[in-house]
Amino acid sequence: MTEVGRNMPFRKPDDEGARPTDVTETLVARGTAGAVAVAWDADQALTALYSANYRSLVRLAAMLVRDAGTAEEVVQDAFVAMHGGWRRLRDPDKALSYLRQSVVNRSRSVLRHRAVVEKYAPKGLPDAPSAEAGAIGELERSAVIEALHRLPARQREALVLRYYADLSEAEIASAMGISRGAVKSHTARGMAALRNVLEQFS
Repeated sequence: MTEVGRNMPFRKPDDEGARPTDVTETLVARGTAGAVAVAWDADQALTALYSANYRSLVRLAAMLVRDAGTAEEVVQDAFVAMHGGWRRLRDPDKALSYLRQSVVNRSRSVLRHRAVVEKYAPKGLPDAPSAEAGAIGELERSAVIEALHRLPARQREALVLRYYADLSEAEIASAMGISRGAVKSHTARGMAALRNVLEQFS
């Protein structure tokens, strides 16, 4: 087969009497091409999203899970899941919004799992802190961060998304999977609780 023939395997040959391309082959070829196109689109889109938003998403997750290493895993898992489900994404223009929502949901799962583990884990000597834990520890020494960690989870999420990630009420509602009214309620209650906690530190 010539080089051209190898590059264009489904082109009908010019030789008279040659076997016509089978319909099944054509459909398989089109289906394969479609899958490749979707995968290529996902690769390109996710690469761009990763380059532009990975660090900010990790910082967001770190504020919620209080662990830099776990925050990186949460964000990476969110990207992997989005890549696998790219074909089912209803609106690619909202990919970043979906990623934020995935990061928030996965952070919640981490915290729930951590609470269960800590509840049933035997009491012993604490492990030596990692370098990542030390970096997060520096951040948590501030009174505001410490106060945030004392708030209920939804209030903390609302405040972090609003004042740290600088999202709008609509974006926060999407990320948390709640209504805009609930966002306002959690934000207001969180601010009031935050002031009370900070007053205790002063």
